[in-house]
Amino acid sequence: MSKVKTNAMRILDSSKISYNMFSYDVKKGEHVDGVEVAKQIGKDEKEVYKTLVAQGNSKEIYVYVIPVNESLDLKKAANVAKEKKVEMIHVADINKFTGYIRGGCSPVGMKKKYKTFVNDTASDLEQIIVSAGKIGYQVQLNPIDLQKITDCEFIDIIK
Repeated sequence: MSKVKTNAMRILDSSKISYNMFSYDVKKGEHVDGVEVAKQIGKDEKEVYKTLVAQGNSKEIYVYVIPVNESLDLKKAANVAKEKKVEMIHVADINKFTGYIRGGCSPVGMKKKYKTFVNDTASDLEQIIVSAGKIGYQVQLNPIDLQKITDCEFIDIIK
């Protein structure tokens, strides 16, 4: 397999942030959830995070990064974003806002810099794994490095 470089990886490289890349098999048109990704790359579900994108009443876009085996608490998500309410954006709109597609949405390298919240469990880990911005690829990096590149806030946002 050729050495893949995603936009997220190029951004990490140019910022001199070290990471490990993992790949997993996915059939064309098939959706693989984060729990399955964790199994395929041989990592604990608590280390693998998914990237969710929501929109507040104000129409602002927010990014939430949580463990793959957890669910986003929309009330907490709205609260940390200082919104009355946030709703997940429609799958069809993911590319329009982020430049990524469902299953390959990375918190690194979106079209715009959105306010990003990472569940506080990440700050207890030496390394977390997030999408590399392309289906079939993940990057493992230190949560503090993720914070440097996304300007994220570590806060409780899961149910």
